[in-house]
Amino acid sequence: MAFREVNSKMIEATVIPGQRLFSQRGAMLAYKGDVSFTPNIQGGQGGIMSMIGRRIANEATPLMTVEGSGTVLFGHGGHHVQVINLTGDMLYVEADRLLAFEGTLQQGTMFMGSQGGVMGLVRGQVTGQGLFTTTLTGHGAVAVMAHGGVFEVPITPQRPVHVDPQAYVAHHGDVRNKLSTALGWRDMVGRGSGEAFQLELSGSGVVYVQASEEKL
Repeated sequence: MAFREVNSKMIEATVIPGQRLFSQRGAMLAYKGDVSFTPNIQGGQGGIMSMIGRRIANEATPLMTVEGSGTVLFGHGGHHVQVINLTGDMLYVEADRLLAFEGTLQQGTMFMGSQGGVMGLVRGQVTGQGLFTTTLTGHGAVAVMAHGGVFEVPITPQRPVHVDPQAYVAHHGDVRNKLSTALGWRDMVGRGSGEAFQLELSGSGVVYVQASEEKL
């Protein structure tokens, strides 16, 4: 594993010759060894066409390529950091939450309407996350950022998980997600509980929930 959690807001990445990492631009705090940091004009993995797709989808957070031999400390904005290890499955996460990820992972984008249909599109509008999200697939580690710490909630076929869309950080596994509503007359007249929309995740996997309803 390339990433080690130093504390709740910093990770240490091990950089090995011949292997590269990607990190959000400007997230390097300190480093040791012979390490280079190069702005990645493609915004990550997948080549020019993938870059164009991410820019169209507004999922092109500025990244830099990290190569060489040594160790690097990463952190950004005092946000809490969570390391997620993927073993062949796909992680769904907003691009602006990515702190760093290993170059062994394939980066892509997903249209929100492909899961949950029209409600998938509504979800993008309700959460302010837009109509697309970033995906990372393969074997490797990802460091994501959140407000106030992150809690891992297992998703099992017998027990779907409902999450406040604003507290949602990421999820992975064989999981379907859709926006569910509980709108009643109280919500219509401004006397509801404030929990009219929930994100329902079902299947097998894990969802990461932050301890805040504040976006990055």
